[in-house]
Amino acid sequence: MAPDFAALHPGYVECTMFSAEELERYARHIVMREVGGPGQAKLKVARVLIVGAGGLGAPALMYLAAAGVGTLGIIDDDVVSLSNLQRQIIHATPDVDRPKVESAAEKIAALNPHVRVVTHATRLNAANAIEIISQYDIVMDGADNFATRYLVSDACYFAKRPLVTAAVGIFDGTLTTIRAHEKRADGTLNPTYRCLFPEPPEPGTVPACAEAGILGALTGVVGSMMALEVIREIVGFGEGLVGRMLMIDARAMRFATLDYGYDADNPLTGTNAGIRDLSVHQ
Repeated sequence: MAPDFAALHPGYVECTMFSAEELERYARHIVMREVGGPGQAKLKVARVLIVGAGGLGAPALMYLAAAGVGTLGIIDDDVVSLSNLQRQIIHATPDVDRPKVESAAEKIAALNPHVRVVTHATRLNAANAIEIISQYDIVMDGADNFATRYLVSDACYFAKRPLVTAAVGIFDGTLTTIRAHEKRADGTLNPTYRCLFPEPPEPGTVPACAEAGILGALTGVVGSMMALEVIREIVGFGEGLVGRMLMIDARAMRFATLDYGYDADNPLTGTNAGIRDLSVHQ
């Protein structure tokens, strides 16, 4: 279910007036029946937080900016390194050693000056997650570690924000949308991230990309699909990924979808849930 932007944004109608330049820029969206002027207006007033300006965040940021998302928040405390440039296409060689949020903001401004960029040059943690996430309508998590992934998913539940989350391995990727704070049409709870994966794996059991390697183009595919799912969530067309996980096998070039549902034993919203706040992440 797409957010009610008229309710979320006072002055919605006045804010959605388009200049002649914007009408030309977004013409290919506006002629689409599934997007049109109303859908483009929703994009214009939408506020999206991207966690991580890395392999997944880089292509997603570029496509969300190109699509005309009005406000893009970027949270990342890292700087650009030369090894990032194999896949993090929003950054360039002259950006090495610059904060990633600054590099990304500069590229977005060059691509689409109509997009407002808010940078958070910090690491998301239990102390700041709710405050930062609550400033946005939807969150896209492109983090490269399990600790941040679980923190973001738990924080989105407590902040009542939808989450598009993805992960990549050496030759595989996954993508799903979480709306754990909402119910299905039949009144049952939507699943949480912890319904899929109740607890993170033990440290050291899953190698980081620096150890195992990763295909740069794979992060581009998954990051672009994250942007597509965020846009779909905002505009409200098609069938989303709530309760479904898209799985990508880059070796065989296969796509599959796994259905999953609410688990009453999950530790966040389950019958005997033990997670009441973000203190578990401290």
